[in-house]
Amino acid sequence: GIGFDWDETEQVWDKVQEELAELRAEVKVNNKMAMEKEMGDVFFALINYARFLDISPENALENTNKKFIRRFQLMEKDIKAKSLDMQELSLEELETYWVAAKKVFP
Repeated sequence: GIGFDWDETEQVWDKVQEELAELRAEVKVNNKMAMEKEMGDVFFALINYARFLDISPENALENTNKKFIRRFQLMEKDIKAKSLDMQELSLEELETYWVAAKKVFP
């Protein structure tokens, strides 16, 4: 309400990129406390970007969580139907099932 805000969407995206770079720098040195702080800054910047795009960040995250669950459950079902153990599959094998699930639940 006091005008402490960006004028353009591109400025907010630049801030997201800046915060991501700061997070990456802390990840490289494995500074857990700083990583947590920077991760919070990334989330905050992304929420602001969603606001500028007139998108509900809560709805976006909820929808993505639901999509992930549907895909993962389909993977489990397909793997079980082949009498396989998910924990014994390689990452490459799991990725094959994931890609197939993404085609069902884009």
